[in-house]
Amino acid sequence: MMADLIKVGMADYKVGRTPASLISYGLGSCVGIALFDPVSKVGGLAHIMLPDSTQARSSENPAKFADTCLPLMIGEMLKQGANKSRLVAKIAGGAQMFAFANATDIMRVGERNSDSVRAVLKKLDLRLVAEDCGGNYGRTVELKLDSGVFRVKTIDKGEKEL
Repeated sequence: MMADLIKVGMADYKVGRTPASLISYGLGSCVGIALFDPVSKVGGLAHIMLPDSTQARSSENPAKFADTCLPLMIGEMLKQGANKSRLVAKIAGGAQMFAFANATDIMRVGERNSDSVRAVLKKLDLRLVAEDCGGNYGRTVELKLDSGVFRVKTIDKGEKEL
């Protein structure tokens, strides 16, 4: 039997449990954040677009931003039996998709996204155990909920398991 593949869209998150896998396609400057509880085998995957909701209109989708998405995702994981103290985090993405000769900070969205995600994880007291961020290429990420393996696939850089 094929395990369920639960798709996570842009500015979205999903939570599941073994034997399902969570997958998100085409992360560019966005960051994929995988949280996993190795005991209950409950995990979550978020595809966040921007670091910080404080610059957003309040009506915007909370799953778009690291600081508002993660607490929602964790809440959902706890309902499914995860324990916050056991959660480990893995992140990927945050690429600089377009080269600018004199990129200003505002253009370095990918890097700012990655930095901000690290800060949010720290603030929420979550352990970041692996990451694959930066570069100038897109990624597809898959969190396997039977093992907690976070697979990062790229078009021309192969794939790696975190």
